[in-house]
Amino acid sequence: MKQEYYTEERCHILEYHNTPDDPAISVARARVEPGITTKWHAVSGTEERYVVLEGRGYAEVGESGPQMLATGDHLLIPAGAPQRISNQGDSDLIFLCICTPRFEWDNYQSLEPAD
Repeated sequence: MKQEYYTEERCHILEYHNTPDDPAISVARARVEPGITTKWHAVSGTEERYVVLEGRGYAEVGESGPQMLATGDHLLIPAGAPQRISNQGDSDLIFLCICTPRFEWDNYQSLEPAD
C-alpha cells in the first residue's frame, strides 16, 4: 500500500498512479490542512487538473485573482503557470491532481525562498 507523504510545499500527497511505464498521466491525491496556503510553485512541461473531493479553498494561477473552489469543482492549471492553493475551511481540503504528462519532481520549481 502506498503511503501519503508531506512536501515542502505544505501539502500531503498520496500518489495513486505515477510510473515511467505510463508517461502520459499521473494521478495523486493532495491534502491541505485548514488554514494552510501552499507555496508558490510551477511545474514546467506538465498541465495539472485539480478535482476537489472535500473541503473548500482558493486557488491562484498566474496573474488571476483567487478562485473559490469547493467539493465537485475542477481547475485546469497550464504547464509552467505560477500557482498556489489555500484551505479556507475548517477541515482538510482534498483534491485529485491529474497531471499530463505525468508529474516528475525534476519539473517542479519552487517560486519562494527556502524556509
